[in-house]
Amino acid sequence: MSNMNAVKAANGVPARLAGCHTALVEGYIVEGHVPADLVDRMLRERPPIAGLAVPGMPIGSPGMEVPGRAPEPYEVIAFDRDGGSSVYDRR
Repeated sequence: MSNMNAVKAANGVPARLAGCHTALVEGYIVEGHVPADLVDRMLRERPPIAGLAVPGMPIGSPGMEVPGRAPEPYEVIAFDRDGGSSVYDRR
């Protein structure tokens, strides 16, 4: 898609949580470099959230591994359609 900002806005991704990738998975939004095991957990548990996000591109997140560099700690954020958010997991 050529205008990902419009896709993010149309699906309720808060600007502060925007990442470089957006996916729609079984009614949830997955934004940025969210680990697959957490997507699986979300789909199993079906929490009342809009989706999960990893803002930015933290080194060590899926697809952002850098040989010779230690992973950066980062948070995976659960967010709702009303602008609320909370930490879903820390890596």
